[in-house]
Amino acid sequence: MNLDFGNKVVVITGAGLGIGRAAARMFAKHGAKVAVIDLNEDHARNTVEAIGAEGGTAAYFVADVSQEEQVKNCFRGVLDKWGRVDVLINNAGIYYQGKITDTPLAVWEKVMAVNVRGAYLCAREAVAIMEKQGGGVIINVASEAGLVGIKGQVVYNVSKAALIGLTRSLAVDHAPAIRVNCLCPGTTATPLVEESVRRSGDAEKARRELEQIRPMNRLGLPDEQAAALLFLASHEISYATGAVLCVDGGYTAQ
Repeated sequence: MNLDFGNKVVVITGAGLGIGRAAARMFAKHGAKVAVIDLNEDHARNTVEAIGAEGGTAAYFVADVSQEEQVKNCFRGVLDKWGRVDVLINNAGIYYQGKITDTPLAVWEKVMAVNVRGAYLCAREAVAIMEKQGGGVIINVASEAGLVGIKGQVVYNVSKAALIGLTRSLAVDHAPAIRVNCLCPGTTATPLVEESVRRSGDAEKARRELEQIRPMNRLGLPDEQAAALLFLASHEISYATGAVLCVDGGYTAQ
């Protein structure tokens, strides 16, 4: 299988930690020039330094993806540095736990702004660039929570379902030149998840509960999700657009 991304420019949002960071390092190892976008400059810098230490090429851009001008500035910066955008991975996202009666309007709007508006703003910039250069790939990172109703996290569920809808709409609007697919990770052992487990009061019990609800009886690993992103972005699967790939340990198969 040819997973060579030499001379390709890959933009990844939320690449400072977790799945985004694992993806940035993996794409770089396969030859890509990686634009690391993150709200946290220290995290973004750490990702770029890790890529550099591994012999890869990367640069970071600090942005809140829910803010239009910040997103535009990032893409201008990528074009100034490398002149093109071949792959966009909309990975940035935030989480909130609560039923609808426990979710303040301000929180609802914040989660939707980052998770959905952020993906829209980045995709809009990427599509304009990709149309001019003759093609590209966009991958939206949704969640198993976008496919099923997981209790007690209504706004997160809705935001991830919206990303699946955005994927399908972009796919039919911009084929055949631009492929747009969606990855739906299951619960993955990222710093965000580990922190949530620690805050539960009984970390061991909380972790086992997360593991036992899925047939694979464990959490996913960031590198497993990164490998799925690499595959979706590759020419090896060039007939796929509008597709939704679940890498969730069998959770949504139940």
